[in-house]
Amino acid sequence: MKIAFVFPGQGSQYVGMGRDFYGRYAEAQEVFAQADAVLGFSLSTLCFEGPKEELQKTVNTQPAVLTASIAALAVLRAHGVGTDVAAGHSLGEYAALVAAGALDFAAAVRLTRRRGQLMQEAVPLGSGGMVAVLGLDRERIGEVVRAARAKGVVEAANYNCPGQVVLAGEMPALEEAVRLAKEAGAKKSVILPVSGPFHSSLMRRASELFALELEKVQVKKLAFPVVANVSGDYISTAAEVRSALIRQIYSPVLWEESIRRLVADGVGVFVEVGPGKVLSTLIKRIAPGVNCCNVEDQASLEATLTFLRKAGLL
Repeated sequence: MKIAFVFPGQGSQYVGMGRDFYGRYAEAQEVFAQADAVLGFSLSTLCFEGPKEELQKTVNTQPAVLTASIAALAVLRAHGVGTDVAAGHSLGEYAALVAAGALDFAAAVRLTRRRGQLMQEAVPLGSGGMVAVLGLDRERIGEVVRAARAKGVVEAANYNCPGQVVLAGEMPALEEAVRLAKEAGAKKSVILPVSGPFHSSLMRRASELFALELEKVQVKKLAFPVVANVSGDYISTAAEVRSALIRQIYSPVLWEESIRRLVADGVGVFVEVGPGKVLSTLIKRIAPGVNCCNVEDQASLEATLTFLRKAGLL
């Protein structure tokens, strides 16, 4: 039975994330200290103490979630836990690539900070957003999106799990999509607390500018496979990594396909490394038969280690 490490994205952040590990482990302290040094301000204080409003700004959220995830990874590895494969949801893909050795952590901190800036600046604040639609299948969602385009740009941005698709676009078109989704039988539509229409064609310019940043960064050989958001398939070369990260900014996150691919290839245990349990919840909906653990603090670490020992995986 294979193990996969999965890394959360934007939306999993909370004030206090990483603090427990920081107080207990030198490995976590080193990760946060490196991020603080790279950014030139105390990201660790922002993670541990807030304020929440600052932590939720995309430009801060992205390096913060990455750092909290890599700190958790360092603690997990210090306890002898390894993985066969990895994946990350949107921003989480950077943590997966750091884990696989493709990206240096310091470079990933800089990249996610810049990615956050470019994505935040791509569309005027308030003119675009994202909405999670619950309870419709993909065919119905496609019909809703096509009809709502009469009011502007709207696209499927995240295929998270069966019955949960996130839409991104211009506000009038999103509002129309919410109305049409309700008519089509959607259980619920939830406006997400993000500052722009991420993973949509409105991010094209951001991706072009980000590509210039990525050119400055060395991408190394992966120590183990990573499944990319844009394809739901493995990437293994530096060229594939660069292409996936550029395209990811304006393309939908194929999370359901990614998890199905991993399960088909023998993954039976998913360890969510970093803040929250969002991915564990989605994975259980995609593949109810698999085991999910998470590692974000000492209590969750101990529960995961106990499970892995009992399963003969540690």
